[in-house]
Amino acid sequence: MILHATDNAVSWITLNRPEALNALTPDLRERLIDRLAEASADPDVRAVVITATGRGFCAGADLRGTPAPGERVPGDVARTLRLGAQRLIAAVLDCEKPVIAAVNGTAAGLGAHLAFACDLVLAAEPARFIEVFVRRGLVPDGGGAYLLPRLVGPQRAKELMFFGDALDAADAERLGLVNRVVPPAELERTARAWAERLAAGPTRALALTKQLVNASLDSDRAAAFAAEAAAQEINMTTADALEGVASFVERRAPRFRGR
Repeated sequence: MILHATDNAVSWITLNRPEALNALTPDLRERLIDRLAEASADPDVRAVVITATGRGFCAGADLRGTPAPGERVPGDVARTLRLGAQRLIAAVLDCEKPVIAAVNGTAAGLGAHLAFACDLVLAAEPARFIEVFVRRGLVPDGGGAYLLPRLVGPQRAKELMFFGDALDAADAERLGLVNRVVPPAELERTARAWAERLAAGPTRALALTKQLVNASLDSDRAAAFAAEAAAQEINMTTADALEGVASFVERRAPRFRGR
C-alpha cells in the first residue's frame, strides 16, 4: 500500500507495508511508478518526497511467490527485471521533479537502490543500507551496479556488493551516499523544508539540471557541453528564467512559479 498526498506543491509518497518492512510487491512497485509519472506531468507538483512508515524504509523486492528455477523459461528473469525493478529505478531517475528520499530505517537491496536513485538522500540516524544480494547468492539488480560506482567509485561499490555488510547512516554520509543524517524526530521536518525549498524554485531549470547531471556520467565532454547549451536554450524560454533575470536587474528576490 502507498499513502499519497500533495502539500505545498510537494508530492509525498509513503510506502506503507510496515509489517513487511515495506518490501515491494509488483502492485506496490507499479503504484510507485505511477505516482512518479503523475508528479512529472502535474505542473502543480514541484518536488517529490519518498519515505516510509514503520522501522524500515524498504526491504527490497518481496520475493514470496517467485517461480522456482524449474518453473522458468529462458528470458523470464531478464524480462521481469526489465519491466519491474529497472523500470522503477528509471522512473526515479527520469522524474522531471527533484526527488528526495527520506530514509527512516533499513533500506536493503532494491530498497537501497530506490534511495540511491533519488536526487537527494536524507537518512534518520538508525537507517542502514545493505547490498543484500550476495547474501542470497544473487547478482545486484535494480540498477545497483550502475548507481553505486557512480556514487562512490568502483572499489567502494565492490566492497559493499561483495560483502553485503550493513552500512550505517553515518558511514553512508561519509561515503557520499547520503546528503545528511538527522535524528529520527527531525527527518520529516528536514525533508519538508528541503522539498518546499525546491518547490519554490525554478522547476523547469531544476528538471533540466537533473537531466544534465545524470547524463554527464555517461557522456564525453563534447556531448555534455552540447547538452548544456541545448538545455540553456530551452530554459531561457521559460517564465521562471525571465523572472530570474528581471529580479536580478530589479534587485529583488525572484518569485518563481514553476512555469
